[in-house]
Amino acid sequence: MVQVTRKDQKEANENIIRRFNRKVLQSGVLASAKASMRFSKEISKTERRKSAIIRRARKEEKTQKMRLGVR
Repeated sequence: MVQVTRKDQKEANENIIRRFNRKVLQSGVLASAKASMRFSKEISKTERRKSAIIRRARKEEKTQKMRLGVR
């Protein structure tokens, strides 16, 4: 947890926010949170093949509709 306190009563809010952002970047908390968001479970080979077949079929259907001028 990153904490930032005022140095004195006259310190501007912008300075406090700037110091907070710098400490967050240096601590690596944000980077680790983003990395955990991107983690995905390994997909089996059969599932990948099935999704590829579906993608190809949809793409072919889309190109056929474009050739015919149908949306």
